[in-house]
Amino acid sequence: MNRTEFITATAIILFAAFVLGWFASWLIHRLTRPTKADIGELDRMAQEIHDAEEARDRALIRLEEVERDLGRKLAETEAELQAALDGLAESRTEVEELRDYIEAKLARQKAGI
Repeated sequence: MNRTEFITATAIILFAAFVLGWFASWLIHRLTRPTKADIGELDRMAQEIHDAEEARDRALIRLEEVERDLGRKLAETEAELQAALDGLAESRTEVEELRDYIEAKLARQKAGI
């Protein structure tokens, strides 16, 4: 086998390997290509994910509103509690003053008897 025949045989073998590889690639691509049903399923799943994300965003907004309302109500309730405690402390002071006054009045009456 001379040099020209060797180069020709090598070129034919390489070309055959290329054609065989290309055909195998095409065949694999053809067999693994997604069907229209698969694409439809993927579209449906994408839409469900999108809807779920929108629902999550709405829920987060609602949660923020509820937290804000509860925080406001808590602040109001704390203010009312503080006012009630202040009134109770004032009432206790008045009761003590009245008790002292009554005890002093009774002591004077007993001393005057």
